[in-house]
Order: sequence, then structure tokens, then C-alpha cells
Amino acid sequence: VHAAILRHRFLIVRAKELRCGPEQSRRFYREHAGTSGTQGLLERDADLGRGPMWAYILAHENAVPLWRSLMGPTKVFRAQHSDPDSIRGAYGLTDTRNTTHGSDSPASASREIAFFFPEFDEQRWYEQDEPRLRRGQLYYSAEERVHRV
Repeated sequence: VHAAILRHRFLIVRAKELRCGPEQSRRFYREHAGTSGTQGLLERDADLGRGPMWAYILAHENAVPLWRSLMGPTKVFRAQHSDPDSIRGAYGLTDTRNTTHGSDSPASASREIAFFFPEFDEQRWYEQDEPRLRRGQLYYSAEERVHRV
């Protein structure tokens, strides 16, 4: 997945490996409480609680739709047949173990960034760091797993 992020020229603003327990999973999916599939997801601790995971802040022109396209359809069977080169098509196991998550809007992305990266100041990044990234010579720090100016 990390290689796909780099191959599709996303900038990795932040990355960290973490584990989320049942309570964190419930808080993350709170806005979806009561919708179909969410209860089963929480009961099985599917996406967040099965083991270590990587959380990323990605940047790209039109990042949200581009990332969602790269992930492929949520339903793994569909992804494997209609978009086998997508992340979910290549690596997804089941609909609740589909390898990856992506925000559905910039507002959701902001909420999810705050959830996983509470120390990250998004406004400061847009005002100071993002313009420097656009102007500067970028390099990828494999040790930190992020792009730097």
C-alpha cells in the first residue's frame, strides 16, 4: 500500500504506525452508528482493531477522489473483478477487511486527521508548509516515511 501511495505521487505529510482498540474504533465510527454494516464492523473490531495499522496524511491535487479511486470499490468481490489493480482489489480479504480506508470529503478528512494526528495543526500546514512543498525541491525520507522540503 505504501508503494502504491508513492507510485501515484501522493505526498506523505505524516505517517505513523499504531493500534486501535475497541473504544477507539467505536469513537472513529461514531458518526456511522446505526447504519447498516457498522454494528458488525464494531463487534468484530474489523478495520481498526485487528492489528497494527498505518495512518497517513496524504496530499495531492484532488486528493480525496484520487485516493478513493486508487482504493477501489468498498466491496472486495466487486473490486477484485471490476478493478483488480486497485488496493482493495489486490489486497482486500472481505468487505470489512478491505485493506484501506479513505475519507469521503475534505471535511471528513479534517476530522479523521484530528482523530489520528491530534498534534497536527492543519491550518498551519496549509498556511506555512503546503506552499513550501509546492515551491521546494521535495525528497522522500524513507526513515521517516514522509516527504520533506
